[in-house]
Amino acid sequence: MTRYITKAGLALCAMLWATQTTAQDVILRLHQFLPLTSAVPGEAIEPWIERIETQSNGRIKIEHYPSMQLGGSPPSLYNQARDGVVDIIWTLQGYTPGRFPKSEVVELPFMTGDAETASRAFHQYIVDNALDEYADTHPLVFHVHGPGWLHTKAPVTTMADLQGMTVRGPTRVITSLLEALGATAVGMPVPAVPEAVSKGVIDGAAIPWEVSVPLKMSELVANHAGFEGEPGLYTAAFVLTMNSDAYNALPDDLKAVIDANSGPETAALFGKALDDADIIGRQIAEERGNSIVALSDADKTEWQAVADTVVAGWINDMSALGVDGQALIDDFTAKLAEARAAN
Repeated sequence: MTRYITKAGLALCAMLWATQTTAQDVILRLHQFLPLTSAVPGEAIEPWIERIETQSNGRIKIEHYPSMQLGGSPPSLYNQARDGVVDIIWTLQGYTPGRFPKSEVVELPFMTGDAETASRAFHQYIVDNALDEYADTHPLVFHVHGPGWLHTKAPVTTMADLQGMTVRGPTRVITSLLEALGATAVGMPVPAVPEAVSKGVIDGAAIPWEVSVPLKMSELVANHAGFEGEPGLYTAAFVLTMNSDAYNALPDDLKAVIDANSGPETAALFGKALDDADIIGRQIAEERGNSIVALSDADKTEWQAVADTVVAGWINDMSALGVDGQALIDDFTAKLAEARAAN
């Protein structure tokens, strides 16, 4: 029997094909450096993905690849988004020292406190002052973590205790602070910390409580020192950003879904996830009976004097780039005060 398709059948097939094409999912690949058990991947990125997939009625699907599963190292993540190797990345700007100088303002010592409020302020600060640093991608969220602490093998009860210690720092600014405080600072991505501590390459690390959980830091070291309340000793800057071509290729209604899940309020949600996880990280150390030293206000005066030299150095670095560093500090400080007042 001869098989043939009528004109009506061809028209029906064409209509079905067009319908399927319109409804077909947009698949985006998101790559980042921490395991899903960490706070941001598990408590911020995963809910963010779920919101986008739900609000797009399933037309956007985001495949989440943690722990550098798609290859490369943490410092390569931003370029992966820029070059279209992946569609979205989450990373620490400080992994590429000097690349995002105006973004470093939030990393200056004794600048921020809770991550939720500071993240809301930081995102708006970037929009107003430093979007040019991200012109080669489509930024979605800028945020910070909570107050950083020192997690060390030997106790730190005074600044003098840091003398002779080798301590991991996450960024250029924070390694400068550690050096000024008397430690030998080593920059390295956070996934490398456990092995470096175990092998005696470093004596400890500057990290927030939340990331101490996936690193099992409270098992590796028994001493933790930092400043209670606000501001904390330091924080670090993070970005969730998207390949520009991938964003521009989306239809307007799907761009709107991405846009609705970007910005300062989404940054605050990321920050809150980290604040909540800080509580858990500290509880784990307490339950193990580790030493937790909350440095006093008298200590802060001494540490602040050293920190001021780091801030002055950063302002000089900005001046060499033709940037008014003090104006950037003032703008972020004002935005942070405004965010605090709004809470």
